[in-house]
Amino acid sequence: MAYRASALIWITTDLVPALTMPLMWAKADHSGPIAGYTSGDFVLYYLCLLFLGNFISSHIMWDLAMEIKEGQFSTQLVRPISYYQICFFRNLSWRVLRMILFAPMFVGLLAIYSSYITHTTLYLGWEFWVSLILGHLVSFTTVMMMAMLALFFQEVTSIFELYYVPTLFLSGRLFPIAVLPAWAQSLAKLLPFYYTTGAPTEILIGRVTGPQILSTVGAQLIWVGLAYGASKVLWKFGLKHYTGVGM
Repeated sequence: MAYRASALIWITTDLVPALTMPLMWAKADHSGPIAGYTSGDFVLYYLCLLFLGNFISSHIMWDLAMEIKEGQFSTQLVRPISYYQICFFRNLSWRVLRMILFAPMFVGLLAIYSSYITHTTLYLGWEFWVSLILGHLVSFTTVMMMAMLALFFQEVTSIFELYYVPTLFLSGRLFPIAVLPAWAQSLAKLLPFYYTTGAPTEILIGRVTGPQILSTVGAQLIWVGLAYGASKVLWKFGLKHYTGVGM
């Protein structure tokens, strides 16, 4: 809570898609449902996506890259705890706090869109909770893998900015994966972005059901393992390149 104004700005910035996108799709579906979504379904999707995204999405690579660049990272190397664990709990504590801070805003959004949300049924089985946790881990391990690039390069912010391009279009943050062309849907299912926020959201609202849930959870497990393994390899070789510039 040291930077309360910044925290508030970060949270309210994420409100924009939830405020604007449902209105756009509600206007567009006058001729009938779009990819199986009615206007109420779109509203429910964006509200659930926004709420879950507060816990799932991780952006810690920006902080880590700056610490590595400025040499603050050196103090982490002599601590009697894994750097990966430190980063994990730093990120998790902010994610939990962020959800608490976001709760009043979410209540306001529910009030604004209450007329659209009717006959809502959410799936809260164990598969959803597992997918939610795995979605967080997919996001965290992916950005940790990217953060390790800062051990090799002096400036990596451009790489991080490029990361958000496929994230916006293939994770479900801008629109449900179902409205994309078939080839783009297949691409989204092959890459890790969908398995961060999109997959848990679709399980929650009942768009992914039955055997599809297990295959989705399995894909999340695979991406967690791949991203974690890649980050460890980059860590091992990156430490040999680290020079503590900025100290």
